[in-house]
Amino acid sequence: MKTVLFSLLGAAAVLAAGATSSNADDRYADRPPVMVSPDLSAPWVLQFGHAPGIVRQSRQMVQQPQRRYLQVQPDQQRTAAVQQPARRQAMRPQINPIYLPQEVAFDGPQKPGTIVIDTHQNFLYLVEKDGKARRYGVGTGKPGFEWSGTHKITDKRVWPDWRPPAVMIKREAAKGRYLPTYLAGGEENPLGARALYLGTTEYRIHGTNQPWTIGGAVSSGCIRMRNEDVVDLYERVNVGTTVVVI
Repeated sequence: MKTVLFSLLGAAAVLAAGATSSNADDRYADRPPVMVSPDLSAPWVLQFGHAPGIVRQSRQMVQQPQRRYLQVQPDQQRTAAVQQPARRQAMRPQINPIYLPQEVAFDGPQKPGTIVIDTHQNFLYLVEKDGKARRYGVGTGKPGFEWSGTHKITDKRVWPDWRPPAVMIKREAAKGRYLPTYLAGGEENPLGARALYLGTTEYRIHGTNQPWTIGGAVSSGCIRMRNEDVVDLYERVNVGTTVVVI
């Protein structure tokens, strides 16, 4: 017991002597406190700030750890979402302005109110009074699907459904393209926003979900228009209107 007591008293004396000596010399008065490196995985000697080879991070860097992955802000995500479809749209061929609706001179023999479709130039004319016509660009039949004749509009439909003819289904299947037997009206429907049915034929003047094809020989015989153009035409003509295809 005495031995333990003497040991404790001796340790206290040593500490007191050290403190007195330290205060006397004031050896550490101007020395900054020891800073420990945030890299605690380093060997213990290298954890001290003044050890050779250590570059200490600033306090701000220590308090705000670096992010491993780039974070995209919500605004950037929305911008990217808008730009992506825009890039895809820009990659598609744009319609030639000549195929946009416009008033033109017309000297044909057809009376006002008649629709005349020039399948060679890919124009549809709605004949007006005083030698004028409203002209639209159209897509017409591919080689082998051209036709001509005169018919009347027998029906008008808004966002028509589509039932491809059996011969079309068979023809496309031979190419590896399988068509549905029925497709409800809507934006994915190739007949587009409106359809004008011609006589008892399977041909129609209709819209499209591929407006960049206007001005070409692209269809299986139908007359294809931009959706906004077929809506405009739809409002200007009635069932019974004469349609001349040349």
